[in-house]
Amino acid sequence: MASVRKFAADFNSLNLPLNILINNAGVAMPSFMLSQDGIEMNFATNHIGHFLLTNLLLENMKATASKSGLEGRIVIVSSAAYRISYREGIRFDRINEKSGYNGFAAYGQSKLANIFHAQELSDRLKEEGVAITVNSLHPGGIYTNIWRHHSFLKGIAAAFGFLLLKNVHQGAATSCYVALHPQVKGVSGKYFEDCNSAKLNTIATDREMAKKLWDFSVNIINGCNYDTLNRCENS
Repeated sequence: MASVRKFAADFNSLNLPLNILINNAGVAMPSFMLSQDGIEMNFATNHIGHFLLTNLLLENMKATASKSGLEGRIVIVSSAAYRISYREGIRFDRINEKSGYNGFAAYGQSKLANIFHAQELSDRLKEEGVAITVNSLHPGGIYTNIWRHHSFLKGIAAAFGFLLLKNVHQGAATSCYVALHPQVKGVSGKYFEDCNSAKLNTIATDREMAKKLWDFSVNIINGCNYDTLNRCENS
């Protein structure tokens, strides 16, 4: 989180307007690993990093939208892999549990968190009457190095990626569409695939889980150590 805070502070010190934010950072870790902040690495990088960065830049985006009269847009790059999250969706009390860790499910959990983040932030901005939309998306299977820690998948991608996967430009298309296209004006809280709004599985429509994730994430970025989160939530 220190690197995210430094970037946001450096950017905000430039006093530049901010109309569009695309949260695109991602890892896919096959083995259990903790971040420097003591949070499971997929969840820390793919969700908490985005959640913190968005919060730190949000006032700038609100001011820009108000002054310019132009709609701001926040895009959170998720994945269709949200469907392979753990059975319970977000394992709030077991994020850092090494026993039972599954790299694919942990990645899916972080991608489900991206969708919930977009939904909940969208609702909050609508309630405030702020002209900023928030959407999530699946960019498609793309031939990048995100699977560099999975030797088997990396090998398959290297051998057949040019036949089966999108290239980087094709993979960026949906992000650019949601961030820039006039047809998406005013659309918020939605999930996109291949430059179209897409239907979510039931697990990703649990609004109570989305609200719980918001509070859980706020506690983390406000400095609550994961192991003491229950005490933070009850204090």
